Amino acid sequence: MKQKTPIILFFFILILFSSCGIFKHSKKSALTQDQKLENTAEFIDGCREKALLDYDKAITCFLKCIKTDPSNAAAMYEVAGIYYLQKKSKDAMPLAEKAVKLDPDNNWYQMLYANLLIDALRYKEARAIYEKLAKANPGNVEYYFDWADGCIYMGKYQEAIDVYDEVEKKLGVSEELSLQKEKIYLELKKTDKAIEEIQKLVDAFPTETSYYNYLADLYLKTGNTSKAYEIYKKILEINPADANVHLSLADYYRKVNEKDKSFDELKLAFSNPGLDIDAKVKILLSYYTLTEKSDELKEQAYALLDLMMKSDSNEAKAHSIYADFLYRDKKVKEARDQYLKVVAIDSSKFAVWKELLALEAELNDNAGLEKQSKRAISMFPEQYILYLYNGIAEYSLKKYDEAITSLNKGVALVVYDDAMLEEFYTYLGNCYYEKKNYKDAYLAFDKVLDIDPKNVLVLNNYAYYLSEQGEDLDKAEKMAKKAVDASPDSSSYLDTYGWVFYVEKKYSNAETWIKKAIDKGGSSNSTILEHYGDVQYRLGNVDKALEYWKSAKEKGTGSDSLDKKITDKKIGE
Repeated sequence: MKQKTPIILFFFILILFSSCGIFKHSKKSALTQDQKLENTAEFIDGCREKALLDYDKAITCFLKCIKTDPSNAAAMYEVAGIYYLQKKSKDAMPLAEKAVKLDPDNNWYQMLYANLLIDALRYKEARAIYEKLAKANPGNVEYYFDWADGCIYMGKYQEAIDVYDEVEKKLGVSEELSLQKEKIYLELKKTDKAIEEIQKLVDAFPTETSYYNYLADLYLKTGNTSKAYEIYKKILEINPADANVHLSLADYYRKVNEKDKSFDELKLAFSNPGLDIDAKVKILLSYYTLTEKSDELKEQAYALLDLMMKSDSNEAKAHSIYADFLYRDKKVKEARDQYLKVVAIDSSKFAVWKELLALEAELNDNAGLEKQSKRAISMFPEQYILYLYNGIAEYSLKKYDEAITSLNKGVALVVYDDAMLEEFYTYLGNCYYEKKNYKDAYLAFDKVLDIDPKNVLVLNNYAYYLSEQGEDLDKAEKMAKKAVDASPDSSSYLDTYGWVFYVEKKYSNAETWIKKAIDKGGSSNSTILEHYGDVQYRLGNVDKALEYWKSAKEKGTGSDSLDKKITDKKIGE
């Protein structure tokens, strides 16, 4: 019994040939029958690899065909087609050109060659091919569209319109044709002709209000406001729920200088859930910069925002643009609340989470920052800034172990971002210090200073921590001095510098610098006042020490030993 060719194999071969150029050997080919069979098999292999999107292997197969048979136009077409897909038009051109010369009646070869000519800016030659194809294949309107495109590329606009007219005879009035012709007529400054084209659409499709809108907008552009107004009213008669017409009427009233009516139409548009949210956002963005200098426009913007909230409360973009306005106007809590609504609707945008966490941090809502940063990390585990926010929140909540874990995870993800590394190591140092793990704290601070030796915050804090532990006081003194040199008006940095001297028992120096801290705004800081009292006590000025300790008590809680100092009138040893 003879075996039948499997049906699946038959259809696979059919697909290969439909995806490749029609294969045939040139009549001029001098190949033997065996060579022809081998060449055909190689061509089929190329088509298979092309169908599998392995273009390199496909090209190799087709080039073998060309090497065996230099007149193999189909193989040339296939290689040229792949090059064209790969944006290698210069490589494709000579192969496509030769394929056309070998088989000038093949429409596929002609089309590819014409497209390559367009890429090469050889518009005249391309247009000639498109025209030839259209006239040879009057039933294929795609060739006519290509012909018209070729005319447009050459700037022969009237010729393009003539071609579109030929298509219209075949297909009838259509949006694509009329709108394309309208664009060309406007380019040619033939506004009346452009209006005729859109009027043709209106007459052909009398219930399609978008065409009326096109027509009215054209009249508005040409200054015929009364005609535009008549058409807008007609649209409302046909479809009272049309949202876009209210935008058009708002534009109309603005141009005839009736601002109140213009805004009324905008409000109607924003109240309509049928108006695309992107259109509303675009209008609000135009308000954004203008409202910075105009209270009237700001009031209008918020009125539109409120209307949008009622009609589009389920749109993330609506809450996002509202948040932008609120934050711009320093309504940080309200802006944060809007971003919470954004992520409740659509939690897939990392940029939105960044904005939300930044606002949580600005509000010092550490519980909220911790909660939201954990949610964000679960969705975007590779984004290191989320671990920083989470670490900051947990540090502030005194959850030092959790903070250290989160910060170390984030550090491991940072690549080529020294500014972020500084932030991570700063908070890691603070966490380790609070855990009394001084060795790791100092290592973290050293890493910050390796990145930026002028980081005044770390210079100050590191120096203070060393002085508190009575460790490496020479290093502490040098760091504190750098901080003071960089920020000579900082009462905190001046106090740290003075306190290092105090720990070193250099009381006169300590008095000088802590007094400067008081003069630079430290008079309301209980820690600085208590430090100055301690210095005075060491200098033998007990009454003055008691005065400053009491003042420190009035300004805040002070140290754990402050009350005892006041009661005993001395520092416990």
